[in-house]
Amino acid sequence: MKILGIDPGYERVGIAVLEKKDREKETLIFSECFKTDAKLSFNDRLFLVGKEIDRVCSEFSPELLSIETLFFNTNQKSAINVAEARGVIIYEAKRHNLRVYEYSPLQIKNAVTGYGRATKNQVDIMVGQLMSIPKTVKQDDEMDAIAAALTCFASYKNEAL
Repeated sequence: MKILGIDPGYERVGIAVLEKKDREKETLIFSECFKTDAKLSFNDRLFLVGKEIDRVCSEFSPELLSIETLFFNTNQKSAINVAEARGVIIYEAKRHNLRVYEYSPLQIKNAVTGYGRATKNQVDIMVGQLMSIPKTVKQDDEMDAIAAALTCFASYKNEAL
C-alpha cells in the first residue's frame, strides 16, 4: 500500500509517498517541499501545485491521500488561500482515484507522538524513530507530510478502510 501524505499550502507544499508491505515497516519512497515562486499570480501557483500533485501521483501510483486539515490562524487571507490549495490537491488526488483521508494537526501529533500538543521537534524525533528516513529533511512541511502519511497508516491499521 502506498500513501501520499500532504502538508497543504500554495507557497510550500510538503509531499511524501510512503509504502508499506505486509509485515514490514513503512518506507519513505519520495518526499519534497514543493515551492512556488512568490512572483507568480496566485492562480498560477495553484496550477503548479496541481501539476506537481499530478506528477507525483502518476510517478508513484499511491492509493490513498492523507492530507492535513486547515488550521485557522489569525491571517484569514492566508487560510482561504491554503483552503483553495487543498481543493486543488484533493481534486488531483480524486482524478487519480485516490481515497482521501483528512487529519487535523492534533490528530497527526497524537498518532505520531501519543500527545496532541506535541512540538514540531517532538514530531520530528518520533517520525525518525518510527521509520528510517534515508535523507535529510530540511523543511517542516516535508516532515509534516511524512507524519500525515504515517497517521493514515496508523488509522488504516485500526480501521477496516
